[in-house]
Amino acid sequence: MIMSLFRRAPKNLNRKIVDAVYTSVIAAARQPVFYSDWGVPDTPLGRYESVGLHMILFLYRTRTAAKPIDELAQDVLDEFFKDVDHSIRELGVGDPSVPKRMKKLARMFYGRMGHYWSALDDGDAETLGEAIARNIAPGAPETIDRAAIAGYMLRSAKLLQGVSDEELLAGIVRYPEAAALGQV
Repeated sequence: MIMSLFRRAPKNLNRKIVDAVYTSVIAAARQPVFYSDWGVPDTPLGRYESVGLHMILFLYRTRTAAKPIDELAQDVLDEFFKDVDHSIRELGVGDPSVPKRMKKLARMFYGRMGHYWSALDDGDAETLGEAIARNIAPGAPETIDRAAIAGYMLRSAKLLQGVSDEELLAGIVRYPEAAALGQV
């Protein structure tokens, strides 16, 4: 019986680390400047886009990491999709429709990830900005401050590269203060 207490500790510790990382992702995505100045719609889909953008940045940082960082990244990604599922249900989508919506949102996420990572690899703010505007506001891409968001993403990627593996494993993730960056 005493051994079962020790077996639970790593799982609980891992849960705290995943929660800390995911909380950092959410906090960064909720920065008011995205919605008030940079054109991200303050709607469920706009908030999904902002959280997705920050998840993509986190995954960009961890994409070539070895164990246990890759496992942490997978756990945080699982938490993201669990949160998306919960949000869809809160919006009143019925159980039979949830899997179809989740597949669509997952396809959107992974499609964006490929485009954003490619532009981040190239340091190409213009291509990144175009992809951001097209994805966040497909009907009105001109409403998105693509230069500001692309600049923010490039700076975030650089800042996240400076976060050590040890810090990540302690649940520490840093994104820049978006309002302090101003116009790129």
